[in-house]
Amino acid sequence: MEMSLTNINIKQMKKIFILIIPIVIIFFTGCKKDPLDITPDGRVTLKDVFADNVQTGAYLNSCYSYIPPYGMSKYFFGLLAGYSDEAHDNDDPTENLGATDWYHGGLTPSHDPFSDWGGQGYAYDYQEWKGIYKTNTFLANIDNAAESSTSDKARWKAEAKILRAYYYWELIKMYGGMPIVDKPFTLTFDYSTLKRSPFDSCVQFILKDCADAIAEPQMPWRITTGEADRGRMTKAVAYAIESEATLFNASPLWNPGNDVTKWQQAADVSKAALAAFLSNGYALFPDYENYFISTPDVGPNPSDKETIFAKNATVGFDGSGSGMSYLNGALHAYKAGSSPSEEMVDAYNMKNGQMAVTGYSDAAHLQPIINTLSGYNDQDPYTNRDPRFYASIIYNGTSYPFANRNIETFVNGKDGIRQDDRAYTHNGYYMRKFMDLTLGPNQGSGARWKVYRLAEIYLNLAEAENEANGPDQVAYDAVNAIRKRVGMPDLPNGLSKDDFRARVHNERRVELAFEEKRFWDVRRWKILDQTDKTTTGMEWIKSGGGSLSNIRITVDNRQAWDTKFLVFPIPLTEISDLPAFSQNPGW
Repeated sequence: MEMSLTNINIKQMKKIFILIIPIVIIFFTGCKKDPLDITPDGRVTLKDVFADNVQTGAYLNSCYSYIPPYGMSKYFFGLLAGYSDEAHDNDDPTENLGATDWYHGGLTPSHDPFSDWGGQGYAYDYQEWKGIYKTNTFLANIDNAAESSTSDKARWKAEAKILRAYYYWELIKMYGGMPIVDKPFTLTFDYSTLKRSPFDSCVQFILKDCADAIAEPQMPWRITTGEADRGRMTKAVAYAIESEATLFNASPLWNPGNDVTKWQQAADVSKAALAAFLSNGYALFPDYENYFISTPDVGPNPSDKETIFAKNATVGFDGSGSGMSYLNGALHAYKAGSSPSEEMVDAYNMKNGQMAVTGYSDAAHLQPIINTLSGYNDQDPYTNRDPRFYASIIYNGTSYPFANRNIETFVNGKDGIRQDDRAYTHNGYYMRKFMDLTLGPNQGSGARWKVYRLAEIYLNLAEAENEANGPDQVAYDAVNAIRKRVGMPDLPNGLSKDDFRARVHNERRVELAFEEKRFWDVRRWKILDQTDKTTTGMEWIKSGGGSLSNIRITVDNRQAWDTKFLVFPIPLTEISDLPAFSQNPGW
């Protein structure tokens, strides 16, 4: 679906999907004739809505409609992991689809491989601007609404502010600074004068909305009122947005001068957030593997105390959760989807806490630099690794209970590499995270996609604290809490600031693997040219006597890694309609 920024014409039949959400279709038509100013039956006006308690609450509910999809939201049912160095999307090279297009550098100001044409309808709609419009409309009317409950009115207002902050954050981490708009436009507004605000200004605007919501006594810390309210905004979500936004704002992409005060702000925000979470009953879930195949329970004292915000919908595309294994599984139900890369496998520590592979001596990543003190053996690479490896990666020899057999990724094995078949791995691995291996491809666990969770807050604090003050006890304690959860040793004492940074970056990579974090991390760190040029795999060969040996293989050389790909382009149509808008560098 294509949406213009300056009119309400929705051009559904074109093949070019315009990336940037309407600034907005709705935004720019004013209030009186806006299709969102009336309810679906076409008879109730905004004045009527805010004169009725039930309709006011329903309008707020409608503000949630534009939360973007996660999980298998890229064309064709792809995970964002397949667009990063975490994984290779097995539609490539045989299918000329979104991931293949992305690998070939297909992103342009007039074309978005994420949402490649084909009518699938599962990719991002990029409607966050519509969400901003609706939350602005709600906030402009709620103070004078007829809502009889003062506590409900206060909570709803805080919810709308967190939603607005959320929508803004999703926008700016993709496109950079956007106009700061905190009220509905008037009919006489001159859109030709609309300009982008700096990234930092947008972050401060986001922080203000979150702080207002956190200060509201009627806002709950978690949803306790049952399934119907799952997915609503809470104080916890506001803290998570603050933590992530300040971390990005301090990172090299948006802080090229390395202003330490930005790192200190990020550290202070995450420190306060973590303290608030812990004092309000949040805690790391004890079982890392089962966490991702379980549904967060809703109640005053849930067993899942880690999840901060999860999507209402399951991780599967069909509402049952089965889509994940059907489209990313090892049993060849339809397609293998996103297969973890060898680079991802190499990132996991040994069980003794040592890095196994510290880098590569060649640009092709076929010659690993092995840490000889770690005990790692490249011909026996899956022994004694970080438990998160076994919870996240299916490799040659992995037991698959549903199939009642072990996975065979060796040449001519039942699950071996087949470059010409999308249902098989192209690099020797399959994804395990999010998969319940006791279930078949058409059976779903019902798990929700966790957008924010407590582990990320610990990692945000460790990174920001190190950059602001060096690897002090605060930084060590934060990252070691994550490692303790899975039985990994603490990071070694006495690390330099640079060494601690490398370890924290790696910890984010393995802890948050495939959760739509690394795609953005390598951009904010400005290391895309180091991570996304190539991905490799492991080919296993079985001898006549049954012994196995392996070789590292190149799976894909990509073209979406140079500087301009750090930030997405604003579509050409929008630049022409908004002359005061500036295009992102390189586009």
